[in-house]
Amino acid sequence: MPLPKIVSKAEWEAAREALLAKEKAATRARDALAAERRRLPMVPVEKRYAFESPRGPRQLPDLFEGRRQLIVYHHMLKPADQHPCSGCSMFVDNIGHLAHLQARDTSLALVSQAPIGEIEAFRKRMGWELPWYTTSDDFNADFGVDGGFGLNVFLRDGGRVYRTYFTNGRGVEALGSTWTFLDLTPLGRQETWEDSPAGWPQGQPYQWWRLHDEYSRD
Repeated sequence: MPLPKIVSKAEWEAAREALLAKEKAATRARDALAAERRRLPMVPVEKRYAFESPRGPRQLPDLFEGRRQLIVYHHMLKPADQHPCSGCSMFVDNIGHLAHLQARDTSLALVSQAPIGEIEAFRKRMGWELPWYTTSDDFNADFGVDGGFGLNVFLRDGGRVYRTYFTNGRGVEALGSTWTFLDLTPLGRQETWEDSPAGWPQGQPYQWWRLHDEYSRD
């Protein structure tokens, strides 16, 4: 296997500085995209959708678990699935502790077409503790996921629910950290450095961060 070029420390530092300038430009570009994403228009969800959970029937507002924002990942697990999607499962393996999202008034849930008993069995096999629901109506198809996978973001304002964002394909690959998920939401990270619309909730960076078992103590 051919290896990268071997150079002196000084040459490596120069090459690394040149790359760092491009990386910082990419970071600023991602911040600008996130700011534009927070200003996307949104669409009201008019239909009623039914879900099954281990605790019984649920509707879309229930998936928010009392929070204002909801991220839904459409996992491809099918009924009697003998070969669960490795890509979907790798994505879920990379999701961090939900306490950090929840501290920003954001819930995350998975939905699949498999029956809830099969979902629970697979969830336990994988060691996941994420909320996961069965969807058997038009929810997937109505929100851009018809036979594949995808990720939708919703905002709840009082009794109304709105769709604010959608991505699939390689748009999902870079996600998994608390920060990348929050950058998809209308409210963002809710930190003062962000370019957000006037009136958006914001606080000082780092100040809201906790060890994941400390949020409940606050």
